[in-house]
Amino acid sequence: MSDAATHGSLTGLRSCVRPGNRAGGVSQCSRCGARKASVCNAIGDPDLDRLAASVVHMTVPPGCSFIEDGAEATDFFNITSGTAKLFKLLPDGRRQITGFATAGHFLGLAVGDHYAFGAEAIDTVHLCRFSRPRMTRLMDDFPRLERRLLEEASNELVVAQNQMLLLGRKTARERVATFLLERLRNAEEDDVLVLPMTRTDIADYLGLTIETVSRTLSALRKEGLIADAGSHNLRLLDADRLADIAEGDRD
Repeated sequence: MSDAATHGSLTGLRSCVRPGNRAGGVSQCSRCGARKASVCNAIGDPDLDRLAASVVHMTVPPGCSFIEDGAEATDFFNITSGTAKLFKLLPDGRRQITGFATAGHFLGLAVGDHYAFGAEAIDTVHLCRFSRPRMTRLMDDFPRLERRLLEEASNELVVAQNQMLLLGRKTARERVATFLLERLRNAEEDDVLVLPMTRTDIADYLGLTIETVSRTLSALRKEGLIADAGSHNLRLLDADRLADIAEGDRD
């Protein structure tokens, strides 16, 4: 089946997703800024032609879902730039945000025959789509890739456990501090956080109200721990103190 036909019948991708292609090939993979942090680093430069031949590059506009909760799990997705929110659908139609995925995140591992979560682009997201058969062939040919995917799946379990702790035991102040430090791991600058998600998204993820999130951020500003750094950006002025707060030090 051609890539165009596969895209047209792909379960879980809405019409707002721009059609994929393999333009760029090896050169696009070699230039990919997310490769160092993603599972793709398990495949060396001499074999990039195999990797490039197995992916479809796609662009997802803001507000568009590219994984639908409960849809048939036909593909894996590797985010190369942008930010997506991950969510679970409740029976009454409400959504609970369970995480945010950025460049280097590989989505679709911890699923059976159907996706156990949905994913929606917050800003413009560029990603590589791997069909399950193509990924299986890559793992057969590159055992290191399979080990790297197992590591990624293990990391997902750790993240899920940390999220349960966040929602079950931490105070609002501890939750916000934890969230900021989580975002720091993905920051391009050492102390500047890019927060493309809305306050509503942050509140949903942290299990708080929008008012509580805004009030807590204002308090951290007054204490000199964070400062505004432009639209959707925050600068961490004292990451060590935030780490103490996140771990429950209320002094």
